[in-house]
Amino acid sequence: MKNIAVFASGSGTNFEAIINAIEDGTIKDACCPILVCDKKDAFVLTRAKNHHVNTFVFNAKDYASKEEFETIIVNKLKELNVDLICLAGYMRYIGKVLLDNYEGKIINIHPALLPSFKGAHGIKDAFEYGVKVFGVTVHYVDSGVDSGKIIMQRGFEYYGSSIDEVEAKIHEIEHVLYIEAINKYFKEK
Repeated sequence: MKNIAVFASGSGTNFEAIINAIEDGTIKDACCPILVCDKKDAFVLTRAKNHHVNTFVFNAKDYASKEEFETIIVNKLKELNVDLICLAGYMRYIGKVLLDNYEGKIINIHPALLPSFKGAHGIKDAFEYGVKVFGVTVHYVDSGVDSGKIIMQRGFEYYGSSIDEVEAKIHEIEHVLYIEAINKYFKEK
């Protein structure tokens, strides 16, 4: 059994896509023993409860340093024999403690075609730039910002004028591509 930990900070649509894929067998022989969340009022916590997934919720301000809360997280992940960490809208940089303990085992989904439009506002930045090909990237996490090796990408052309339409299409792609990337990761390990 492969243990996948998901880290999220928001509504949790990618978290739910992963859980649904585990539950329906699209991701085979896997479970999600924990959701790590840094926002006590994030809707992803409701999704986790609905799927009976344990949560670890923390407020970074309650700790003296990133190293302190990441050490607690690493200890929890090790207790659960976590094989892979999936960042799914986790809006916090991963620090040295997590990177050192899970090198090559942390992946992220980004709503743009990397290496372009890195950072928290990939969709908005690409839209304002005027690109005509948008997309999604799943990549390994390293010490940089959206700079890790790319696992998979999928793009689409868009010539309209609605950022809402772009966001909707990106989320639709994310929910499929992330599952494909997780399966690819485990197949190659």
